[in-house]
Amino acid sequence: MEQPIYTTRAHVFQIDPTTKKNWVPASKQAVTVSYFYDSTRNSYRIISVDGSKVIINSTITPNMTFTKTSQKFGQWADSRANTVFGLGFSSEQQLAKFSEKFQEVKEAAKLARDKSQDKVDTLSNHSEESGHETQSTPQASAINGTDDEKISHVSPEAAVLQTENERLKSAVEESNTNAKKWETELQTLRENNARLVDALQESSANVESWKKQLGACKEESDTLRGKIAELEAQCNEADREKQKNSQLSVRVQELEAELQEKEQELENLRTQAEIIPQLMAECESITAKLQTAEMKNKELEGRVEGLQLDIEDSQQKQGNMKGELKKFMDMLDGKIDELHEFRQGLSKLGVDN
Repeated sequence: MEQPIYTTRAHVFQIDPTTKKNWVPASKQAVTVSYFYDSTRNSYRIISVDGSKVIINSTITPNMTFTKTSQKFGQWADSRANTVFGLGFSSEQQLAKFSEKFQEVKEAAKLARDKSQDKVDTLSNHSEESGHETQSTPQASAINGTDDEKISHVSPEAAVLQTENERLKSAVEESNTNAKKWETELQTLRENNARLVDALQESSANVESWKKQLGACKEESDTLRGKIAELEAQCNEADREKQKNSQLSVRVQELEAELQEKEQELENLRTQAEIIPQLMAECESITAKLQTAEMKNKELEGRVEGLQLDIEDSQQKQGNMKGELKKFMDMLDGKIDELHEFRQGLSKLGVDN
């Protein structure tokens, strides 16, 4: 019964059977890769399945070698499958762990092969010894006297040899049975190898088909990119039109507001126009009053001019009167001085008298 002893994930590749140089992907993505141990056959295998397709079925032998070709890639050759498997890991640690496990399984397979070889050698040696003993036993019995003595003397050894012969026969039969099993397994492996070759050829055909599909997808992608660029240009133009429309909407709103203001002003003017006749009548009344006031003003100006002339005449007369008054005062001062002198003369005369 097979049981998994180690499992990891990696991208699986196989060498191109035509060029023997290029790697062909066996899986579209990282898949599970496991070590299996068959306790019945005492063998180890590496198995990987992608969906329902077996992409690795490699029995490990002591002659195999796992080689690290880069930091995250390793490979080994399988002569039974007539191919080379490659594994791409996501980290160096996974590659190192897989390589260590490969070495351990390889050593275990070598030990199992050595034990099997020792067992086969032991069985062959026992067969040869039993043949020699069976040949020497009749000679010894013939030499040793009567039949009763022969039977009593040889019976234990013959029983042991017979038991050993039975055991050897069963071992040979088991070996033959195992040989048939190995032949069946070899035939199964050959059939699996043929299926794997068919699958590999189918994969190669699928790869070519995928390449054609990829080319068609690239062309379609380029076409779609061109259409996307055209749509982006149209979207940009539409955005510009939207901006213009938004600006026009704002302008329309501004014009509507201005129109409402003008309408309000017009309504005010209409309201004012209704009181224009009254204002005209008031204006005519005010004009008449103004004319009357202007006439009165002219009359007052004439009076003012007459008063100014009168004032000038009075001022002139006043100036003349001041001049005459000054002359009179001067004459009065002279008379007063004369009178004073006269008094002094009288005083002197009184003193003298």
